[in-house]
Formats: sequence, structure tokens, C-alpha cells
Amino acid sequence: MKVNNVSLDAVKNFADEVQRDGSSAIKTKRVEGEWVFVEGKPQFTALVNHGASASSLEADAPDFLGGGGMKPDPVQYCLFGLAACFAQTFASIAAEKGVRLTRLKVAAENKVNLTKPLGLGDAPIVESVKLTAVASTEGENSRLTEIEREARERCPGIYCLTHPIRLETELV
Repeated sequence: MKVNNVSLDAVKNFADEVQRDGSSAIKTKRVEGEWVFVEGKPQFTALVNHGASASSLEADAPDFLGGGGMKPDPVQYCLFGLAACFAQTFASIAAEKGVRLTRLKVAAENKVNLTKPLGLGDAPIVESVKLTAVASTEGENSRLTEIEREARERCPGIYCLTHPIRLETELV
């Protein structure tokens, strides 16, 4: 059964699998791309596999950072991912609770200080991040605050921003 365009059967089957074997909850995601050296083209491209399909993504820095601004910049993709992750978490939690959404719109924005990327200072690069959700239901709007609070706690994108995560870089 689908509620809010979320397959509750698929989620239940996966949750049951995780309860039987906790290691099945661990998933690895990977994106690999290449810098493009051809003038007039976006600077970075990647083929991203998802399910049985793949999508081509391209990124380009804005003009003021040396790109052509032809495609979204990497930070915009981060914001898109955060907004989509929060929306998916919100819609899924609403579906779990039997709340049918009639609208869900999420905006992600940040304020950045580019002095450090330019090598001109050491100020924190990201000064703030804000998510704004607009949601309505089929008569259960009083439950939206509870759903938003739970989505904030369970969203992987928010977790990445609010918890230190070990990062490794490797040049091979």
C-alpha cells in the first residue's frame, strides 16, 4: 500500500529484515565522478547508479568561483540532497502514522563565507543552514508538528549536519 507516495509494504519488509538481521540496515552509497577539462562544459560529471538505473549529474562552479555557472554548483546539490532527504523522511513518518499529506514543500538554504575556500581567511565556511517545510494534510494538520520533530530526529541528512562523522580522504 502506498501513502504519500511511500510504499509502506516495502518499508515494513525492510524493517522486518533489519529486525531479523541488524547488519542488513548498513548500506554503502558511492558517487564517483570526473573533473572535465574541456572549456565550455560543466566542470564535474558523474554517473550515479540507483536501483537498476543510472542518472548523469553535472556540476559547475558559479562564475565568481571560476566556473561557468552552467549547472548547479556542488553546494546546491548538497542542499537539494538535504531537502529531498528531509522531505522523504517527513513523508515516510507521516505515512507510518497514517497521515495523508496533501502538500509537502521543503526549502533548504545556507549562508556561506567563502574567505576560507579563497585562501583569504579561516572563518567557518558554513555559517548557517535552514530547512523550511510547508505541509498540509487531509484534516490532520495538528499532527504536523509531531511529524516535523520526528523527521528532524530521524533524517539522515540532518544527522550529517549535527553529528561529527569520520572523514577519510585518499589520493591514489
